[in-house]
Amino acid sequence: MHSNHLLLEEPIRMASILEPSKPNFFPAMTKIVGTLGPKSRSVETISACLKAGMSVARFDFSWGDSDYHQETLENLKAAIKATKKLCAVMLDTVGAELQVVNKNETTISLKEDAIVTLTPHQGQEASDEVLPINFGGLAKAVKKGDTIFVGQYLFTGSETTSVWLEVDQVNGDDVVCVVKNSATLAGSLFTLHASQVHIDMPTLTEKDKEVISTWGVQNKIDFISLSYTRHAEDVREAREFLSKLGDLSQTQILAKIENVEGLTHFDEILKEADGIILSRGNLGIDLPPEKVFLFQKAAVHKCNMAGKPAVVTRVVDSMTDNLRPTRAEATDVANAVLDGTDAILLGAETLRGLYPVETISTVGKICAEAGKVFNQDLYFKKTVKFVGEPMTHLEAIASSAVRAAIKVKASVIICFTSSGRAARLIAKYRPTMPVLSVVIPRLKTNQLKWSFSGAFEARQSLIVRGLFPMLADPRHPAESTNASNESVLKVALDHGKASGVIKSHDRVVVCQKVGDASVVKIIELED
Repeated sequence: MHSNHLLLEEPIRMASILEPSKPNFFPAMTKIVGTLGPKSRSVETISACLKAGMSVARFDFSWGDSDYHQETLENLKAAIKATKKLCAVMLDTVGAELQVVNKNETTISLKEDAIVTLTPHQGQEASDEVLPINFGGLAKAVKKGDTIFVGQYLFTGSETTSVWLEVDQVNGDDVVCVVKNSATLAGSLFTLHASQVHIDMPTLTEKDKEVISTWGVQNKIDFISLSYTRHAEDVREAREFLSKLGDLSQTQILAKIENVEGLTHFDEILKEADGIILSRGNLGIDLPPEKVFLFQKAAVHKCNMAGKPAVVTRVVDSMTDNLRPTRAEATDVANAVLDGTDAILLGAETLRGLYPVETISTVGKICAEAGKVFNQDLYFKKTVKFVGEPMTHLEAIASSAVRAAIKVKASVIICFTSSGRAARLIAKYRPTMPVLSVVIPRLKTNQLKWSFSGAFEARQSLIVRGLFPMLADPRHPAESTNASNESVLKVALDHGKASGVIKSHDRVVVCQKVGDASVVKIIELED
């Protein structure tokens, strides 16, 4: 497995480019988050998405009610059962999102250089002269010359449904704008983005809180994607809210960076959050186009060094309507992988796109090819240098496990863990081989009933690059030194063999706790 990897510094043999890609049980080390919606909510389609490589399902509450999403989730559960593939659940909040209120869904044609007024009076009918919006403070937030973008929800940029407006004057609560390009607004949900303007709306709205405390609690969601995160305080408030909701105290918060305000406070947000989603759609409006890649590279690097997942969005927009990505998009996906991205998030492409399964499959193949030329050697050295000395006990064990695995050309690293932390630390060093994270359940009680932990920890590693979780039998503790521990290892090895990543005579690196000590051992498999 290791021998397939070459470094980008080495010359790539042109002949190797023509060799067909080999199918693999693990489609790619980089994970894929798929947004489930109208075109991807049947059991058959979701099953096909899981087989194609989706490991996290995103439920977007900007549209659709809880009943609609519950129906989709029940289909996801049925698909997981049918395919025997683990999948985590991500709830995406609405947050400080500005929306055009078009109750009758009338088609609105806007002509270049015409005047259109944005008004908070939602009782008014949407027309080519007036667009009612869901926020009363826009007039106080903008000034003459500011840019406002209006586009279909999860706009891909290829529609003729996106319009740029320039603020001409503020008239009381109304904002009078000049239309900069002709467009036709057709559809149910249009969002508004005021470029580099502070919008005084809460990051976690009352609607978000209601959805999380009902639908979220009921379904024990693994991740919350906190839309429009602008300050570390936004993450702290969300964490405090979750801590009061029983099981959701374990839910991980992924801060979604969507504007310059979030970018400015990025370092402090990263400290508080469990991971970062780079929402390039909105960022591409707030930042000049030539600056977006710079932010992506800087942000992904910071996430890598912190050992927290970095998720990149908006990569193959054109696949919403087409079977193949553009060359630029295919290159963009590969570059995101080479930058160090943990997961690629698909929005419109799977939500309302015509080819959800093909999109996941295509992105997975590109990620797998890019993974082969990821410069692990350079990355490892940079990470070790960044961590510095003296290393913590766990950090030293994790980096040693990866170094050993590369030196002996191991086919897989097996890590026993109960919290998932040890496995995530190993993944932080970006080994070239998969990390099989064997999650050992712990028995816990709330004085009323007993329950096992572990399912949360296993599913939450599904967004981390190179981590592939499996739940161990709770009767076999990872810490024990007797034969039961060997049987857990045997189950893990059998799982690896069945999935095709481990073969006879392969070497495997095992990372586990024995008593109070952490041990890294190398085993060579017999026939």
